[in-house]
Formats: sequence, C-alpha cells, structure tokens
Amino acid sequence: MKKSWYLNRRTFLHGAGASLGLPLLECMGLEAASSPRPRRFCSVYFPYGASLPKEGGEGSSWRWFPNGEGGRNFSFNESLKPLEAHRENLTIIEGLSHLKGRKMGGHDTADIFLTGAELKPGELKNSVSADQVAAEAFGEATRYRSLSLSTDGGVGEPTRASTLSFGRTGQPIPALNKPRVIFNRFFGANEDSLKRQRKELMSSGTMLDLVLEHSKSVRKKLGKHDQEKFDEYLDSVRSIEQRVERSEAWLDVPKPEVDTVGLFLDADENTPEEYISTMYDLIYLAFQTDSTRVATYQIGNMNGATSIAGKFPELLGLPKNMHGLAHGWNKKGGAEALGKWDRFLAQQLSRFLDRMKSTPEGDETLLDRTVVLFGTSNSNTHNNNNCPMLTAGGKAIGMKNGQHIKLGADVPMSNLLLTMLHSVGVPEEAFSDSTGDLSEVLA
Repeated sequence: MKKSWYLNRRTFLHGAGASLGLPLLECMGLEAASSPRPRRFCSVYFPYGASLPKEGGEGSSWRWFPNGEGGRNFSFNESLKPLEAHRENLTIIEGLSHLKGRKMGGHDTADIFLTGAELKPGELKNSVSADQVAAEAFGEATRYRSLSLSTDGGVGEPTRASTLSFGRTGQPIPALNKPRVIFNRFFGANEDSLKRQRKELMSSGTMLDLVLEHSKSVRKKLGKHDQEKFDEYLDSVRSIEQRVERSEAWLDVPKPEVDTVGLFLDADENTPEEYISTMYDLIYLAFQTDSTRVATYQIGNMNGATSIAGKFPELLGLPKNMHGLAHGWNKKGGAEALGKWDRFLAQQLSRFLDRMKSTPEGDETLLDRTVVLFGTSNSNTHNNNNCPMLTAGGKAIGMKNGQHIKLGADVPMSNLLLTMLHSVGVPEEAFSDSTGDLSEVLA
C-alpha cells in the first residue's frame, strides 16, 4: 500500500533543489560560520613522463625532481622553477607508481592514474577512479557531482583513454573539451534554454522509465554471464537516470554569474597556452561557485598518433610533439627540450594555484580546502616506475606541504589516493591496492 506521505525520488529532488549546494557567503553570518566548509578534490594529468636526466649529468638542470635528499631543504631545477612561489603549498613526491601498472605497457597507464587497476590483455577492465569515489560521497551537495575535462575529449579507447574518470563498474566517464560548452553548461542559462531543457528532461525521464521497466523482464530470460553483462548496461542506464534527476532538481536554481574577463572560451588545440589556462580557469570557477567539488583534467592522452594535444609543444616553439620529446629525452639536448615543456606545464599549474590561493574562504583560502594532484604515469616514456607527481593545497584539511619526499618502490600510489580521499572527508578503509595512508603527506 502506498502511504499518503510517500514522495518518489524525482518529486523529492525537485523540491530540494533550491537548498542544495549554496556556497558559504559572508552575508549568511553565524549560520554560515557554523556550517561545514567544502572540501575539494582535483587531479591533473600529463602524459609520457618528464625530463629525468641523471643528477650531475648532461641536462641535469632540467631534471623534474628537485635537488636535495628530501625534506624541506630542496631546490627546484629549471623544470619546476615557476612553482617556487608555491613551495610552501607543495609536496613533491619521488618513488610512487601503481604496482599493478608496472606489469602493463608503457603507454597503457594513463587509464589507471586514478584507479590503480591492472588492464589485462583480452579483458582491459578498469575499476572506479578516486575522483568518482569522492563524487559519490559528497557530490549530491552540488549542482554537478564532478567535472571531467580533457584536451582530447570523450572517452578514447582502452589503454588510450581520453578521460581520468571511471565509474563503479570501470566504465569511462566522457570528458568535456570545449571551453565554451563547459562554460555554458556550468554558468550559461536563459529563459529559452530553460524551457528546452525542461522539455528534454521530461522526455528523457519517460524514456528511461520505459527502458528500466522493460529491462526487468529481459533480465529474467538471460543466463548468468549475460545477466552480469546486462547489469553493467543497467548501471549505465541508472547513472543517466541519476543525472536526469539531478538536472531536474537544479533546473529552477539560478546558475551563478561569473566574470568572463580573461577567459578564452573559443581557445582550441591550436592555441595551447590560452586553451590550458582556460581549462584551469573553468575548474577554478566551478570550485569558487561550489558548482562542483570534484574535478579532473587530462592535458593529453597516451595516443601519440591521434591525440590533438600532441602538437602543443611544437605550437609553443619546441622541436617535437609530446611523444617525440618524451622519446628523445636521452638524446643530445633532449633533456632540455622536454624540460622546457615541463616548465610550461608548471607555469600553467602555478597560475591556477595563484588564483585559488588569492581567493578567501572565511579565514582560509580556496587552495587551503582543495587537495590538488598533479602528475603522470611514466617516469621516462615506457617506464611505469617512479612517476613524477606532486600534491598542492589542502592545508586546512590535513595535508602537509613545503617538502620533497622520497619513497620506497614498494609504496603503492593508491596510498596517496586513499590519503587524498580521507583529506576531503571520504571514510574509505581502502582504495584499490592501498596498504594505508601515506603518512608523509599528512600534517
């Protein structure tokens, strides 16, 4: 018997929409002060490793890792010098990699940067990514559970994915790559578009209801193996249903107005500096307005033959594309050439950190409440060990910075991902093949 006070999910979400995810404003006074401030998860990936010549050898001034034995007494080489102003907001980590990734091909590991899975030949099945674990935990508080970006866009193909984000069943989540499309989704709205969206959502909801109802009878007729495959399909359908429901709930909540000065919304793969800076700006604006608390950005994928990001270095005046620079790191002048690309990426990251550090959030800053992972899944191309990476921010949520740490080869990168999840308030006991928190990055 249906009780008179029962509300279905869509009715409830629609009614609750106006109260979800409001940013903490000074005008809210004591009420805002007593409310928990947001915690945010951000990950940025670049492919093919970094410039890592031997210390003291040719080109060693372009070595990605800093000089020094670890701890607080370290000095940046040329590659990361643009981050000098943020040394107290950074931890540079040496020695980490995904243990299962060491069994995989050197260009196959971008897919598992945030999952730690092993893509086995003939199966190529991934697992959930850390950003999506965070999105599950607190994504309902914001208009969008997460923001997945990449230069190439979409999902790519197994071992050459164009996204860092994967759902619970290991299915890739399509990444957005058009700045104007991203901006309009997060911040653009008018009366005509609202009417169109409402009509489209009603139509989508009806269609999904029919699909799910029909699926119940279909599933009963399948064998065990087919049922498992069919369940994966249903999970995808349900995730679409959830997105429709969320969109319905937020439809009448006005999108935040933001300043578009400095945004290059028509930037594309032919203007790499404007393009990458705008992608970072869109993440910043999404965090600042509390439109989402989870974001990923894949600067380039591992498909050297077709990645539209591959030509970025050449457009910036460097002698080769991304893939060519990575393969030539040990040739004469190669460490410097690759190092200059690394330095460009560090400049872009530094600008992003500048914006977050200069944005107050109560008596803290946006950066203090955001943990940022920046790194790659190779050391040198084809080598899946000792992957260059750093964390930034998170001072107010338990992260320790201002250091260069060196870890043993037995420490899985999943320990870092688990620690990041804990810092943003996700109480997971383990993640992938983690063995515990990475205590070295905890305050």
